[in-house]
Amino acid sequence: MKIPARLEPLIEEGLIDSVICQLMSGKEAMVYMVRSGEHALCAKVYKDRNKRNFQHFASYTEGRRIKNSRRARAIEKGSHYGRIAREEGWQNTEVDMLCRLGMAGIRVPKFYNFFSGVLLMELITDAEGNVAPRLNDMSLTPQQARSYHKTLISHVVQMLCLGIVHGDLSPYNVLVDREGPVIIDLPQAVNAAGNQQARMMIKRDIDNLTSFFNRFAPDLAQSDYASEIWSYYQRGKLPQAHLTGLVKSQNKPVNVGNILQAIDSANRKELAWQRHKQAKLNGYSAYY
Repeated sequence: MKIPARLEPLIEEGLIDSVICQLMSGKEAMVYMVRSGEHALCAKVYKDRNKRNFQHFASYTEGRRIKNSRRARAIEKGSHYGRIAREEGWQNTEVDMLCRLGMAGIRVPKFYNFFSGVLLMELITDAEGNVAPRLNDMSLTPQQARSYHKTLISHVVQMLCLGIVHGDLSPYNVLVDREGPVIIDLPQAVNAAGNQQARMMIKRDIDNLTSFFNRFAPDLAQSDYASEIWSYYQRGKLPQAHLTGLVKSQNKPVNVGNILQAIDSANRKELAWQRHKQAKLNGYSAYY
């Protein structure tokens, strides 16, 4: 195929030898299969921000630390340099996540290189050596659904123990190779402690997964891992947590009599106050 312009610098630098085919076009990047020596790799070409369809950008970058104060000020002001720096930061986050999560034993593609806005990483393949399917495109047995769900919940927990929330996890961002699920697409990953929406994001991530898996294993619909995980995380007990997917209900039977009594008491106090206020007004009127 014709070499895309964004991949030409990588060929010139000898990082890749050829472009085999385009794998997909997503909301934030174009993904290609490329060859480097004897290996087939994955090349992720990030789209310019004005061509991306990733919404609520600011909510994902909240809490990210920028060590260079000049870059931080430029990003805050929204200058031309600041916009470039923000884009580089967005892309560098994925590089950082692949390295950190991979070292922690979380199943993500292996990082190879990052050059000229292109991320080179491992090409995930299935048992036959073909490009691994996305989870969303698969039909599962109940046993597979429960197994994959358990694996991904475990990865979510491991990420949170590192202070990281994926932020956009769904069956579209999970590939399945011969060993099971592999998590992809991480530039929007957030700092759990520094982002006020982290709890909402991890709940959405887990709900997205559970909603998919309960098509094949309906019993998973009754689980509530998000609340349980976040509860352990807030108490600093997540690494030792034994998860069940169940959250003890704090609901108690409603005592209707007590509620009505409280309402009646409040109404009487309000009526007494209104009479007292009216009496004062009448007294002022008589005085004047």
